[in-house]
Amino acid sequence: MHLNPYGEYAVLLAASLANDWPKDRAGIEERTLALGMTQTFPPAPEDHAEVRAVIDDWLAIVDESDADARALLLNAQLAAAAAYPRLTNHDGEGWHLHYRDDVPSLPYVLRAIISLGTSLHLVTRGMSRLGRCQAAPCTNVVADVTRNGRQRFCSVRCANRAAVRRHRARL
Repeated sequence: MHLNPYGEYAVLLAASLANDWPKDRAGIEERTLALGMTQTFPPAPEDHAEVRAVIDDWLAIVDESDADARALLLNAQLAAAAAYPRLTNHDGEGWHLHYRDDVPSLPYVLRAIISLGTSLHLVTRGMSRLGRCQAAPCTNVVADVTRNGRQRFCSVRCANRAAVRRHRARL
């Protein structure tokens, strides 16, 4: 199976934003740069709220367990942001593809990156490789990027907490 680092980067970025929402636009940009995005975009007054809407739309995809319904939601997101592929060379990255129009808007670019990356992640790794942490009461997003496809917890802490609960339930 061909593993796609672009899909992995995008779902991990989206999960990071969903699980720990930044308090302002600067926090969003800092997170995108820390997780591998190289471009920055001119700030706009509504960026923080519009990126929150992008993440909320993505969370509807995360929470949809039916593969067909998940694909419909994701296709709608792709239609809203994706464009024909184009070669580009910016920020010292070398030549690569963009699957979006050159719109200098952080929310627009994140919608395109996250929807395309999530699509690539799900079709290369499996339609079930995105969900919520199974250690109640945690509701963090789990983007399963493991080799065996069995990640059910958002962190080692949640996995340990669930193991302790299972152990205590047996006693």
